[in-house]
Amino acid sequence: MELFFVTIIGACIGAIVRYILPKRDTYGVLLLPAVGAAATAIVWVALVWVGLTFDGTWIWVAAIGAGVIASFATAVLLPRKRIESDARKLAELSGGRA
Repeated sequence: MELFFVTIIGACIGAIVRYILPKRDTYGVLLLPAVGAAATAIVWVALVWVGLTFDGTWIWVAAIGAGVIASFATAVLLPRKRIESDARKLAELSGGRA
């Protein structure tokens, strides 16, 4: 049940990050919530396998922190790459006239 809770928290963090940072028009609405949810779930499961228990503080801090970091990294890096890629493709398709 705690895995469900931490995954929902990660998705909510991703949704909040989407509306905090600029250039959100370069990626989809559900990308950052999905990244946040996936990061928190993966870190949670890995830490459970390592031996941490669900009622410990550090498993929550690490899992939610991973969701925050993954969401912010995606929101910062993806628009830059997308804009560069779109400019290259426009130049290629227009023959350098655009």
